[in-house]
Amino acid sequence: MLNNMTIKRPTFVTYLECSLTGERYAADTLHGLSRAGRPLLVRYDLPAVATAVSRDDLAARPTDMWRWRELLPVRRTENIVSLGEIETPLIPIPRSAGSPNVLVKDEGRLPTGSFKARGLVMAVAMARELGVTRIAMPTNGNAGAALAAYATRCGIETIVFCPEDTPEINVREIALQGARVYRVNGLIDDCGAIVGKGAAEGRWFDFSTLKEPYRIEGKKTMGLELAAQFGWKLPDAIFYPTGGGTGLIGMWKAFDELEQLGWIGSERPRMYAVQASGCAPIVRAFEAGQDHAERWEDAATVAAGIRVPKAVGDFLILRAVRESGGKALGVGDPAILQAVDDCAKKDGLLLCPEGGATLAAYREALRTGEVDEEEQVVLFNCATGLKYPMPAADAAIDRFAPIDFDRL
Repeated sequence: MLNNMTIKRPTFVTYLECSLTGERYAADTLHGLSRAGRPLLVRYDLPAVATAVSRDDLAARPTDMWRWRELLPVRRTENIVSLGEIETPLIPIPRSAGSPNVLVKDEGRLPTGSFKARGLVMAVAMARELGVTRIAMPTNGNAGAALAAYATRCGIETIVFCPEDTPEINVREIALQGARVYRVNGLIDDCGAIVGKGAAEGRWFDFSTLKEPYRIEGKKTMGLELAAQFGWKLPDAIFYPTGGGTGLIGMWKAFDELEQLGWIGSERPRMYAVQASGCAPIVRAFEAGQDHAERWEDAATVAAGIRVPKAVGDFLILRAVRESGGKALGVGDPAILQAVDDCAKKDGLLLCPEGGATLAAYREALRTGEVDEEEQVVLFNCATGLKYPMPAADAAIDRFAPIDFDRL
């Protein structure tokens, strides 16, 4: 199933590092978690990157995800698998946010309609490079769809497990794009337990969030893009919908790498990890001053993408939030749904529920004085709202009956 041959090629990747202990691991070799059971982080020869490429060089390249290739782990161009990973736009929502300085980074424009494409395109490309032939993963929906699309494109067999109440459109999308998909009577960590058991038996490689090193490298391109879009400065605050937290961790890593390259200064945005109040383990740990989050029992929220009872990278999320001067914030489902409705009707932008959570959290932070309306703020909409159920629109006209135009 797996090709364990070591591939040695010129690259800016130097080694992998345990995010908890700092122990180093060889690059170009297949790894899961570190020996300490924690995520591995990819490290680069950043002085060599700075010599090889400049900000001006990047400005001359097409604005897709692969413009950042010197800061990405894929060594061989032929192993890149792509469906057109564009730079996503920043959209103002002045009416629903109450400030002209709030921008939504609309990740729903990416392949498969969500920001999961960033992480999974990188992870699949590296799986291809390292000889993986069969992958399994738990998902709440969008990650499974992205994995199915990219793995199918390069011929890797994929098995996906999702909670039984995963939105129907996500399950069908995963199946249509070539993966074998199974519903499980439990939550995403229950699905993850099945994946882990199969991986331990050698049946497949475990692609669970942060259990392989490369999804975070794809997700960090969100931070790289923000720096370029803001003229090599950063916004005052970022509100990020947080389940497994890969993107928040990745952006924090990106900002550090950019500073080491000399492309940005030491200023950082305040990072707000946004969770639903029905599944808020990171919020609870943050408020208790803890470094790790206990499993959230009986997790329930309309924002399925952030219904993650326990995250393997919890300490990395909490570290980034605290170092940035931000917070972990919980918002209720009514506020989430109201934010989605308001943004669509007032600003014409259809958010997914997880994106709605960031707008709801921003509104509450504005009300409490945590942020002010003069600050430059970015909210992440992690998927297109078209993937989610919408309210009924049943109004109709009988063309054969008299029409009262005054009532239309």
